[in-house]
Amino acid sequence: MPVSRTFTVDVTKDHLVFSAAHFITIGEDLCERLHGHNWRVAARVEGTLDENQYVFDFIALRDTLQELVDQLDHRMLLPTEHPKIRLQESDREVEVTYEDRRWIFPKDECILLPIQQTTAELLAEWLGEQLLKGIVTENLTSLTIKVEENFGQWAGCTFHLKEE
Repeated sequence: MPVSRTFTVDVTKDHLVFSAAHFITIGEDLCERLHGHNWRVAARVEGTLDENQYVFDFIALRDTLQELVDQLDHRMLLPTEHPKIRLQESDREVEVTYEDRRWIFPKDECILLPIQQTTAELLAEWLGEQLLKGIVTENLTSLTIKVEENFGQWAGCTFHLKEE
């Protein structure tokens, strides 16, 4: 009986971390207080071996992921697609409102993300989408990005790239 094989490469490093602030809304009217985390990121790619007998080069995956993580480090994470959170940008500031609450942040300390909430799940999805724009996926069948919000609490998103 023929057996199919999938190979994997996992990358998680102590330096694939970012410290960032955020808040999320829950239900119709609950908005968390502004708070921060030391987030950690891990990636797994699955696929067939290439001509070098790699699924993917560890170093290339690590470095590309590091560039993305660095964009989030020491930033205020703000969702641009939330139905109730309003963002108003000026040259120097971002004003954020949610119902009767209002915050003003220095623009260069924010990252505006095209997501509905800054949950670990949606951050994993955004990171995966960005990573896929920067890597060759010829022999890959899937990419999984995991984001740890607090020690031992991971959320992830898996991209199914093609059938084996």
